[in-house]
Amino acid sequence: MNDIKSLAKIVEQDPRYPIEAYLFVIEALFYTRKKHGIQGHVTGEQLLQGIKDLALQRYGSMTKMVFEHWGIKETLDFGNIVFNMVNEQVLGKTDEDKLDDFKDIYDFDEVFLKKYTLDIKDPKNIKK
Repeated sequence: MNDIKSLAKIVEQDPRYPIEAYLFVIEALFYTRKKHGIQGHVTGEQLLQGIKDLALQRYGSMTKMVFEHWGIKETLDFGNIVFNMVNEQVLGKTDEDKLDDFKDIYDFDEVFLKKYTLDIKDPKNIKK
């Protein structure tokens, strides 16, 4: 798969984030498109909302810890990941897209810790 080689090259050139972070962003892109019924381009803010939703579904209260393990401490880090993939032509962008679109969109402590609630009505969250 050519994209995996491209991601490995990105991680080699910019080791701030592991390949798992890049794969998660790609997965979040597909998740965001599907959730909003979008065929092509999504904005930085739309992608960040998709990242937040998917991460909370997948990692729950451990989301912030997972992101920190990946070297991601703020939404701008996701912008760095996206633009690394744009530069390597794994993802595309419009002329209006810029790194600042990812700056300070939400605070990790606020959305992943303070506002986190466990949905105990959801059977997936109940252990037998």
